[in-house]
Amino acid sequence: MQQEERLAAVLSHLQQHHRITVEQMCDRFGISRDSARRDLVKLEERGEIIRVRGGAVLPTLTKHVQSYEERLNNPAGKREIGRVAASLIHSGDYLLLDTATTVQFAAEWMSAEPHVVVTNSIDVADIFSRKRSAEIHLLGGQLNVWHRGLFGPKTIAALRDMRVDKLLLGACGITPEGLTAHTVDEAYVKMAMLECADQVIVLADSSKFGKRLFHKVCGLDKIDIVVTDAEPAEEVRAALEQAGVELLVASRSAEQGRGES
Repeated sequence: MQQEERLAAVLSHLQQHHRITVEQMCDRFGISRDSARRDLVKLEERGEIIRVRGGAVLPTLTKHVQSYEERLNNPAGKREIGRVAASLIHSGDYLLLDTATTVQFAAEWMSAEPHVVVTNSIDVADIFSRKRSAEIHLLGGQLNVWHRGLFGPKTIAALRDMRVDKLLLGACGITPEGLTAHTVDEAYVKMAMLECADQVIVLADSSKFGKRLFHKVCGLDKIDIVVTDAEPAEEVRAALEQAGVELLVASRSAEQGRGES
């Protein structure tokens, strides 16, 4: 077996068993310990594994993040998530919305006329400015062009004095331990937003389940509702249920809607 074939087999094993030892590689591929170590070094250099004592594991952190435009142009089930989330909003609500493509889709779907909209998203602010149906507060701070939003100490300071009925929050990663974000700035703004809202609605496409990112935002006990496009794996679903989080699956909602028509 050539090295590239062995490397593919190692990754396949890790996907199923989460860990592989040097001894397992020697027995499975009939190679020396030195050859097994060279294989692991090559995989580590590619960023595909992390070497640990006696073997290797897959990285638990998700490090790559697409730009906002890339995520917006890859909607998958995000439009349906936005539709379901928008149905939870009532005229007269005071809303807080963060910078997430699913949240932007919710803003586009929204037919209720919220009285006040607070956001750090320049795109969400633009959508509501065209609806002409709400008093809009665009939070200050430093513009992050990659995420199309405002972040930093000024953003957090402005949030301290606000109270809203509902928060629509995008999720970068959800595990049984809670929500995580790619950067410290993003995490701290989300944390400040959580303190402002009576009801927290998290919008997360199913690719976010099981992802663990750099900085923790909150535990699942801080969330009231999760809107997604497909059922999460049992481990995450059970953790959401135990935390008392209501799970709304957009695909299921659409099927129910067709059945009632």
